[in-house]
Amino acid sequence: MTTRLRPATSHDLDALYRLEQSAFAGDRFSRRQLWHLLNRAHAVTWVVEREAEDLSPARLLGYGTLLFRHGSRRSRLYSFCVHPDARGGGLGRQLLECLEGEARARSSARLGLEVRADNRVALKLYRRMGFRLERWLPEYYEDGCAGWQMTKDLETLPAGAESVAD
Repeated sequence: MTTRLRPATSHDLDALYRLEQSAFAGDRFSRRQLWHLLNRAHAVTWVVEREAEDLSPARLLGYGTLLFRHGSRRSRLYSFCVHPDARGGGLGRQLLECLEGEARARSSARLGLEVRADNRVALKLYRRMGFRLERWLPEYYEDGCAGWQMTKDLETLPAGAESVAD
């Protein structure tokens, strides 16, 4: 299977919505929220898709959205999703590396995220990619599940230097 990463466009809205529905049981984005992320928010969304072959169309396999705040050097991985049928093949790692590159290109010094405490696969990926547990979030998700706030420094700091918080 050949895949490619690319920035999402407003033309991806329907496929992003279908991906949300198939990947998450709750805490899903609505079409309206996805439209806002693609068109209005201070954000960037990247998608990973299977390349079109013969007569089959390209298929969206995952996406990730970064949020940026004016005047801040901290970015937030706001949403990250790989289709259930495409998990375990390294697409999540590729997508996360791409998003980290995007954050660095926009001069972010730190990348933060929240993840469900019961999502062991995502926790393992994030820890393998250098994220560290920062704060426990009790009853963070709509079903009452707790979460973890995680962060990763994107700059290598000299020994003894303080990291940039915001």
